[in-house]
Amino acid sequence: MAGRINDDDVKAVRDAVPIDAVVSEYLQLRNAGGGNLKGLCPFHDEKSPSFQVSPSKGLFHCFGCQEGGDTIAFVMKIDHLSFSETVERLAAKAGITLRYEEGGYNPSHQRGERIRLIEAHQAAAEFYVRALESPEAEIGRKFLAERGFDQEAATHFRVGYSPAGWDHLTRYLRGKGFSDKELITSGLSQDGRRGPIDRFRGRLMWPISDTAGDIVGFGARKLRDDDNGPKYLNTPETPIYKKSQVLYGIDLAKKDIAKASRAVVVEGYTDVMACHLAGVTTAIATCGTAFGNDHIKILRRLLMDNGSARVIFTFDGDSAGQKAALRAFEDDQKFAAETYIAIAPDGMDPCDLRLVKGDDAVRDLVEPRTPLFEFALRQIVGRYDLETPAGRAAALDEAAAVVAKIKTSSVQREVAVQLAGLVGILDQEFVVHRVAQLARWARDKGGDQGGGGRGGPQGRGPRAGAPQQTAPAPAPAFSGPALNLRSPAHRTERELLKLALQKPALVSPAFDAYGVDEFTAPPYAAVRRCIEDAGGAEQGIADDRAYLGAVLDAAPDNTVRNLVTELAVEVFHGRTIDETYAGMHLVHVRLRAVDRRIADVQSSLARLGNHVAPQDLAAAQNEVWVLQQYAQTLRAHGAAAL
Repeated sequence: MAGRINDDDVKAVRDAVPIDAVVSEYLQLRNAGGGNLKGLCPFHDEKSPSFQVSPSKGLFHCFGCQEGGDTIAFVMKIDHLSFSETVERLAAKAGITLRYEEGGYNPSHQRGERIRLIEAHQAAAEFYVRALESPEAEIGRKFLAERGFDQEAATHFRVGYSPAGWDHLTRYLRGKGFSDKELITSGLSQDGRRGPIDRFRGRLMWPISDTAGDIVGFGARKLRDDDNGPKYLNTPETPIYKKSQVLYGIDLAKKDIAKASRAVVVEGYTDVMACHLAGVTTAIATCGTAFGNDHIKILRRLLMDNGSARVIFTFDGDSAGQKAALRAFEDDQKFAAETYIAIAPDGMDPCDLRLVKGDDAVRDLVEPRTPLFEFALRQIVGRYDLETPAGRAAALDEAAAVVAKIKTSSVQREVAVQLAGLVGILDQEFVVHRVAQLARWARDKGGDQGGGGRGGPQGRGPRAGAPQQTAPAPAPAFSGPALNLRSPAHRTERELLKLALQKPALVSPAFDAYGVDEFTAPPYAAVRRCIEDAGGAEQGIADDRAYLGAVLDAAPDNTVRNLVTELAVEVFHGRTIDETYAGMHLVHVRLRAVDRRIADVQSSLARLGNHVAPQDLAAAQNEVWVLQQYAQTLRAHGAAAL
């Protein structure tokens, strides 16, 4: 074992890698006010952004699913890495050499599995790129040239060549220190009669990267007639490569997709190359599988599903392409973006179109023209003889069932009206009624499985239909009534804790004199205790991030830890956050605590009646008088009386 990573190095990694830069590799972030950023949560499906990032605090929190934490927690969660793997990955990004408590620096064979597999893919990509320059790879260079791609294009997309021998890459990677087990696990090699052999041989190679830009797999194109394998061969499913969760070209296209609020989905690697070289730099493609739910989630996070977002699908004009378009329409409602389809009049794909008609034709092809729903309905209706009543009725039955899947009632009605025109039925209301009836039947049968709506800060219960835990969850660090955000007391306590976490200078040192019992909501009392255990809010004046880290470390469980991150990134309710605003909340929390104490003492005296000893009665009456005077002073002088 390499041992525990030095604490100072972990802190250096946290400080060196900005959380907004890391999160932006996976989703589009926009201004949320108060110095925070927001985006669509990558950890649950939602239509409105409830995921917030605080660059100044180095924290993120989702108000929908309650996930939260720092940069390390984000990468661990999204890439399914261990703590040490995450720190190593971020350290490599920041150029920090890590030290280990139990001996020396980190040897490569002790690094986490994901990092090792990615390093193997990076080494393989470099090997393939060099191999494309070899005499043997002439057939590959000719293939590219015939499709309009020169050496500069090949270099830009890191296209390579896998030698035709049995184990050229395997021997090369062994020499780099990778074990046979790692090579098999990575999918770069496969078991042969006498040990591992190369999976890809004699093929043109495209590296496939994830959203963060790490190479996780390859797509390989057959070049020779004596190759009995499939035309395209992709990396098999591995710990880092899931074909349903990768999009070729996403690493190159993600910034322009976010900037333009537009994505172009094409069918192949050469189509992506052709589009990018023609100036359509938002083009991406699936890798050996149909466009599906996980691909939609990737694009939605980049597009932010705003009103102007566009997704344009380009499919071949043949029957397979038309089937792909219909499959895409099945998932259309999972986008908030408008979806369109682009098919060249002569059925050419973007690569052929660029070769025959030039870059302008490719750019013109992907300009939104035909809404996907319209294309899908025309394809369905076109299979029937609309000259006969029976044909029109059959076309309506099939197409209406598709329209009934549209979730938004106003859009559903609008499309139903258009369907009436396509089928040739003059009574539009009849078609609208038929579609609504089918939608109602589907809901009654439980067919409406649509989700994606965001949960608010109070939506903490399990989703309907979500798998239930088989083991009881650990008890939270607090008990008592649930938060009631309509309660003025709870709202004020929440705002004061936000001030203590986000702007400690405004509430120190007064806040640190507040007792845990001054917070009536048990969850807020737990957070107050964490701040106390971390040394108080005054610690945050000198080193904001270290202070927040100490508060998080003091949390007894994930429930409290998540609440701390939530409060540390949540936007304030006030317009001007200054000493006056902070003082007002300090006073309100203290006043309620004083009033509660007065009420408690008076209630005790009332219950005991004449059974109170004279000295106890005098002490209690004196306490009430002192508290009443203090409350009066607080009301008259505000924060100056604290």
